[in-house]
Amino acid sequence: MNPRRRVALTRLAAVAAVPAWPRFARAAGGFGPAFVPPRDGAWPVADPARVGVDAAKLDAALRFAAAHEFAGARDLRTQIERDTAREPYPEILGPVWSRGPTNGVVVRHGAIVGTWGDPTQVDLSFSVAKSYLSLLLGVAIDRGLVGAVDDPVGATVRDGGFDDPHNATVTWRMLVTMTSEWQGTLWDKPDAADRRRGTFRTLQTPGSFWEYNDVRANRLALALTRRFGRALGDVLDTEVAAVIGGTRHWYGYFNARAT
Repeated sequence: MNPRRRVALTRLAAVAAVPAWPRFARAAGGFGPAFVPPRDGAWPVADPARVGVDAAKLDAALRFAAAHEFAGARDLRTQIERDTAREPYPEILGPVWSRGPTNGVVVRHGAIVGTWGDPTQVDLSFSVAKSYLSLLLGVAIDRGLVGAVDDPVGATVRDGGFDDPHNATVTWRMLVTMTSEWQGTLWDKPDAADRRRGTFRTLQTPGSFWEYNDVRANRLALALTRRFGRALGDVLDTEVAAVIGGTRHWYGYFNARAT
């Protein structure tokens, strides 16, 4: 493995994963719950009433959504600095740039019935990275790189991160469900940097306590990188994005390396 590949992503290490935006196309025939847009990008657009949606209420909802944008700064660096100002390790270690105006799509029975803003706009996403990691764990299990979700991570990832008695009991399931209580420092960020229930609290038994923690999500990213033997962005490209007709751009911490 190239030791200089970037491997992590979370709130402070930005990720943008953008599904390929379909060309709007009206399609004849009915729409059912099993509808899946074709891979050529065509996606039907339906009259709201045709799929059981009150057009007036939908229009009101779309106008409401457009008028009630998140109040935070569009300059994401400024917003993150505000959000982390009182945290013990506030350094931003990943690339960030400004976001665009709010936008969205309403889909009913596989057909687009309404949009607001510009859905083709490409923006950064952050904690959705945790869902990507869950998908990649599933791929790792399917490929036989991980035996089962309840296997101890340290059974196959031997990089020192799961050697001490506390971390040795951490399983893959615990990492993806935010119950690992993993302790340690990764890429200059200790797990205490993101202990939402109290920076200096006593750690609980792994598997017994839930806490949203980006450092531990990054520890999962590194563990998966060890098992795949290549950058997770490449794995996401070939095993997920390419399969569903999507595109992605993966950005890690500036100092995130598999060493």
